[in-house]
Amino acid sequence: MTLEERIIADMKTAMKAKDKVSLRGIRAIKSAIMLQKTDGTGKELNAEGEISLLQKLVKSRQDSLDIYTKQNREDLAVTEREEIDVISKYLPEQLSEDELGALIESIIAKTGASSMRDMGKVMGMANKEAAGRADGKTIAALVKAKLA
Repeated sequence: MTLEERIIADMKTAMKAKDKVSLRGIRAIKSAIMLQKTDGTGKELNAEGEISLLQKLVKSRQDSLDIYTKQNREDLAVTEREEIDVISKYLPEQLSEDELGALIESIIAKTGASSMRDMGKVMGMANKEAAGRADGKTIAALVKAKLA
């Protein structure tokens, strides 16, 4: 079942249950999928593209949440938190920091990386292997710590 099919089924369920919070998040995902499909590139949305799309949605809401929190706008921050929770349900299960650390250590061992000059090589492989299961900022921070 593709992400779009899951979204449509979940949207129907949320509408029947009158779950406004879930419906708002699901509609945001559906809107992003429709924009992606009609952007003129003609590319099909594959599994990796779906994960990337969801991560982008979460990241934009996380950025907004940070701004709203700094400006003491709790009313707007609540909405962003709710949408992050709904969108995150469609992402693969996230790696724990220990699992991610072990993954990065194995990549460093494979590549023979020893200094910060090798960070790009390690980051590329880590992002590929942890696709959708870890945030890029977290990966970068762990790679820097291990190579420093």
